[in-house]
Amino acid sequence: MQYSRRTFLTTTAGVAAFGCSPPDQDEPMDDSPAPEAAMQLSLSVRVAESFFDKRNSTMTIDELIAMASEFGYSALCMRASQVGTHTPAEEVAAVKEKIDAAGLKVSMVTGDFAVPSNNEEGPMLLRNITPYLDLADTLGSSLIRVCMKKDEDIPFAQASADEAAERNIRLAHQSHCASLFETVDGSVRVLEAINRPNFGIIYEPANWFIAAEDYGIASIRRLQPYLFNFYIQNHRLNPDGVTKVETWKKGPVPLDHIGVWEEGGVDVDSVFDAMHEVGYEGYLTVHQAFGDVMPVAEAVRMSYEHLKPLTMRRSA
Repeated sequence: MQYSRRTFLTTTAGVAAFGCSPPDQDEPMDDSPAPEAAMQLSLSVRVAESFFDKRNSTMTIDELIAMASEFGYSALCMRASQVGTHTPAEEVAAVKEKIDAAGLKVSMVTGDFAVPSNNEEGPMLLRNITPYLDLADTLGSSLIRVCMKKDEDIPFAQASADEAAERNIRLAHQSHCASLFETVDGSVRVLEAINRPNFGIIYEPANWFIAAEDYGIASIRRLQPYLFNFYIQNHRLNPDGVTKVETWKKGPVPLDHIGVWEEGGVDVDSVFDAMHEVGYEGYLTVHQAFGDVMPVAEAVRMSYEHLKPLTMRRSA
């Protein structure tokens, strides 16, 4: 019987979790070390947001911290629906204490609502990056998500990266539709123009899938020096889909939201093969808004169970 790599890892994980009978005395013991995770799983607080409303969450930060801990995530990816530059400093500090007490980290900070909304106000943080650096410092994160819509944003990105470097903080832009990072060529062009070692990309294959871009190994190799984070979500293209995502390349693209464990969208297995091939060992963030799709806790659990085996290091 042939086993896929995920089947093997999932099966062995299940045996470890639930126990089994000792091996026969004549059966040789396998002393090889258990596989180690190359990537740490992070849970975006976006999971409790509506796809259409990024300002409100169906869960409190205490509930999100508890859920991430229960299912085995290592970190939270923070967004303004929970904590942002608008949040009083004492409240941010209190949230950091709760995250620390749970043994979690903050993998990245998205400090306002304009950046994830990807609207014309999104790039304004690059005109005054200091409050976002303060927020990241308080939360103990070394990575901030930014937004760029025009070439005019490039010199502001350079200046912001220089200020961030003084505090050992990096900036990153998501591969995002209707932005300077909607295409692979566009992303490489802008990253080379910014030319700062602490400015990189959040690789998110679903947006390039929507925009009919190559999101596989050839593109990942081109972006390898700039890979600062790895987002995962999933969509299925559907001409009758209720949701439409606006792209510069193809106009509005209708689709359905599906889990990362479902077929018909992003080829998740091949994405992980490619990320392992280039040696990516940063955070993998579950970045999907499940508020309009299915119960959040169920989706968070199923995402973890599907993705955890895929994070394991590959044999040399």
